Amino acid sequence: MQCREGCGACCIAPSIARPYHGMPLGKAAGERCAHLDENMRCLLFGDPRRPLFCSTFAAEPAVCGESREQALRILAELEVLTQPAAGMPGSGG
Repeated sequence: MQCREGCGACCIAPSIARPYHGMPLGKAAGERCAHLDENMRCLLFGDPRRPLFCSTFAAEPAVCGESREQALRILAELEVLTQPAAGMPGSGG
């Protein structure tokens, strides 16, 4: 699947815990990446400073859905589902 023009959901919905170029604290879930341009395109695409998380993301119907709005919802749900449970070993809680 090709990325949907004007989407950018993968640059907004997920969190990135590690610092990266231009975002020294990483990125919180739902926060727009500093490198997402006005056309919802990644300005670090192909750049070695692009986070590994972003470089390995693959657009596919299961996460991108049928629209930008659906992609934002699916990715936000996946963000919650993949967070460590509070009080679990290794969760810091």
